[in-house]
Amino acid sequence: MTSQQVRSGAARRVALGAALALVLATGAAACTSAPPPDPAAAALAAGLTSGDLAPVPWQGTTGATATAAYAAAVKGLGARSHTTTVASVAPDAQHDDRATATLTTTWVVGPAQSASGTATGTASGATSGTAPGTGSATTSASGPPAATTWRYTTTAGLTLVDGAWRVVWSPALIAPELTAGEALRIVTEAPKRADILGAGGTPLVTERDVYQVGIDKSRVAPAAAQASARRLAVVVGIDPAGYAKAVAAGGAKQFVIAVTLRRTDPMLKKVEAASPTIDGAARVPLTLPLAPTRDFARAILGSVGPATAEIIAKSNGTLTASDLVGIGGLEARYDAQLRGTPATRVEAVSTSAGGATVARTLFTAPAVVGIPLRTTLDQSTQFAAEAALRTTTTPAALVAIRPSTGEILAAANGPASGGLNLATDGRFAPGSTFKIISSLALLRSGLTPASPLPCTASISVDGKQFVNYDAYPSSGLGQIPLTTAVANSCNTAFISQHAKVDQAALASAAAALGFGVDLDLGFPAYLGSIPADATGTEHAASFIGQAKVAASPMVMATVVASVLAGHTVRPVLLPEWTPKAAAPTPAAPLTTAEAASLRQLMHAVVTSGSGRVLAPAGAEFAKTGTAEYADGAATKKYTWMVAGRGDLAVAVFVKDGISGSASAGPVVLSFLRGLAQDAATP
Repeated sequence: MTSQQVRSGAARRVALGAALALVLATGAAACTSAPPPDPAAAALAAGLTSGDLAPVPWQGTTGATATAAYAAAVKGLGARSHTTTVASVAPDAQHDDRATATLTTTWVVGPAQSASGTATGTASGATSGTAPGTGSATTSASGPPAATTWRYTTTAGLTLVDGAWRVVWSPALIAPELTAGEALRIVTEAPKRADILGAGGTPLVTERDVYQVGIDKSRVAPAAAQASARRLAVVVGIDPAGYAKAVAAGGAKQFVIAVTLRRTDPMLKKVEAASPTIDGAARVPLTLPLAPTRDFARAILGSVGPATAEIIAKSNGTLTASDLVGIGGLEARYDAQLRGTPATRVEAVSTSAGGATVARTLFTAPAVVGIPLRTTLDQSTQFAAEAALRTTTTPAALVAIRPSTGEILAAANGPASGGLNLATDGRFAPGSTFKIISSLALLRSGLTPASPLPCTASISVDGKQFVNYDAYPSSGLGQIPLTTAVANSCNTAFISQHAKVDQAALASAAAALGFGVDLDLGFPAYLGSIPADATGTEHAASFIGQAKVAASPMVMATVVASVLAGHTVRPVLLPEWTPKAAAPTPAAPLTTAEAASLRQLMHAVVTSGSGRVLAPAGAEFAKTGTAEYADGAATKKYTWMVAGRGDLAVAVFVKDGISGSASAGPVVLSFLRGLAQDAATP
């Protein structure tokens, strides 16, 4: 070999070595410059959460196609909230251009759990390498209940293409082992709604057999449907025009409900008799959570019916129009407790070659029954209260309390009350029933039941003239003892003492009898109000329960209950309710001696005063009340009667009455007699 050949070979070896070094250096640079796969995994998680998969870098599909596939797959889950997060991203040990992202997805598939305990479900058919999903619904005594959730893991394949990581499309990214052509749906089954219970555990609202009465449009010619609707409306006592309009708006074969009648409702016999002559009239039997009668304590208890659009909108997709929920009253306030948690199942659904629906279960959570709500309402006492109010033609209410325990036995509203809860949440001037409180303030100022007071035809305070009620007997004027002033309800006698007792002392006496305090009772309750610093004519008017003094029938029954019990009574409707704060203690609690003097004064109302009408019913204590109020240019009256008998305190309010004795008195009398008759029935 010549020296020239040696030099040429060496040169070639150097060139080859340099080229190889360049290739190795370039390869090393390419390996070290590849981006991490994490951003692609994060984009996928964000897209699965938002439903917009267009920003995801895809392999094997496009963003638009993936978004459409995702929307079709989860449509059956509705508007339920959900999130997907990246649990981990792991490179493939064998291939530098591959990686696997593990994702965790959580769907809220059920309403908040209401009953104590935990409901847990499992997801079947998890993708390879992932743990089964779990669902839970848990409550806590110290906080709001958690929702029923479906939690599962899925895996996503990532591949490096042209220096960028891409996500490999698969329907199993959406849910475990989901395949093309499958879609998710939720199937729920509500448990039996829990009862609202009354005294002694008596079911007040419970499942009862009913008939839904209406027009079945599949059984009547379209042209005759509205005429049938009007005829049926007349039979069941609802607005014919309104029901005819509802029938016209219904679907071609829809059953449009007119009324729901308990199987014991006398109206049902009228419907049965008329139905054969009304085309399309139909009755559908079923069971529904109902009170004993349509109006039984309705303003307090509320009712149960299909979820309204407003309720559905607030449910975060967990309720539909077919779900029964509480409407108003205790049924609405404690709806979650009473409704419980429905059994929930998530299915992957597809259609077979023969057109049959094929479903495979991915997740289940068992139902958790609701918890009954206990109240103190006594069914027979409530019936007696509603019977006593039945003939009232203006807004009216009656509340009965057991003084020994503070339990509310009845809270009834009259038929003209427009569905309002006047019984526990009404706000009206109490008139002379407030003289029970004024009498306590006078007793504390040094007076006794025998102390003389000037009962005059009129009295002036700072230029404002006060008079007695229209029918006040002239024979009752003059110097009269406090007992007679209470019995005859002499306004001027009480106002004559306004300078001896300031407003703060009047408010203190009110608090001692449970009036004007702030209590958390667990239901709509107004416990009265009285200004603590009124002076002049406002202070004088406060003595006779007017000016800015306001009360509910419940708080006036509480005042009577406190007098009978000999201590401040706190009204109780929900015996298991735990208030957020303890009830305040009156600065000057009612004493035994004070209560005895008040009972003496109230007894005189029955024996010789304005409450004599109650004597035949065995009433031992009473007080009437009338308060004027302006209704435009007219002056009208709030009328009251409160009474006590044995371990029972009752207050009746009648709006736009004549007087306490003439308007509220007969209601109290009817109520007490009704209770006596019920007690005498074997």
